[in-house]
Amino acid sequence: MSESGYVEGTNLTIEYRWANSDFGRLPELANDLVRRRVAVIVANTLSAARAAKGATDSIPVVFLTGGDAVEAGLVASLAKPGGNVTGMNALTVELGPKRLQLLHDLLPMATRFGFLVNPNAAVKLAISRMEAAAATIGRPIEIVTAGTNREIDTAFATIIQRRVDALVVFPVPFFVDRHVQLTALTLRHAVPTIFPDRIFVEAGGLMSYAPNTLELYRQAGLYAGRILKGEKPSDLPVMQPTRFEFVINQQTARTIGIDVPPALLAQADEVIE
Repeated sequence: MSESGYVEGTNLTIEYRWANSDFGRLPELANDLVRRRVAVIVANTLSAARAAKGATDSIPVVFLTGGDAVEAGLVASLAKPGGNVTGMNALTVELGPKRLQLLHDLLPMATRFGFLVNPNAAVKLAISRMEAAAATIGRPIEIVTAGTNREIDTAFATIIQRRVDALVVFPVPFFVDRHVQLTALTLRHAVPTIFPDRIFVEAGGLMSYAPNTLELYRQAGLYAGRILKGEKPSDLPVMQPTRFEFVINQQTARTIGIDVPPALLAQADEVIE
């Protein structure tokens, strides 16, 4: 926002609303912002964007989501959104098979993979894509769910019980907020895991493959600034990331007894020693 000339507390007021992973509260929170006649609503999940779109057809909405904005009914098309909604698509669903392939490249002898998802998120398409990707490499994939802190612990008990060799974590704010808990569990149980954000690897996770999250939020802020200056959401195409970061924590690999192939290390944008 500052790049657009807006500074909070000077010429900008931001009304923050948090659902704290209780997606059922999102319509209420969106309606509250509409009643306050805010100038722009920024929504950082697919569910939040749906709630905002359902609450208003006049206040501009800028979303940051990994879901399919067209399939979700947020926009008419990526190039020409139409209506009052536009934003950033982080390609959450599309990147799942790539993460699985990187994990398979790391552990070509692994016989069973796991996919950890949040049951409160829109994951049906993501699961379908991951199952198809697993079939392509000829491996079964176990779908494991966790929607609370306790369920995360239970999920790892399930992963061990089902003899999952390696794990892919689905990108949702719920998991990002609990990155310390998740990375600690993967280390404790020595489960090779690829995560959806470098924050996990910085906390001790093994690998991550993701767009640059800060850049996505920066672009969302730029869009909000452009709208405040008079541009219409319908004229701003939905943007998608063009650069992705592959990060490997070599220290974690040694800790859990993994030898990362040189070819995979060569692909990494960063190797944490």
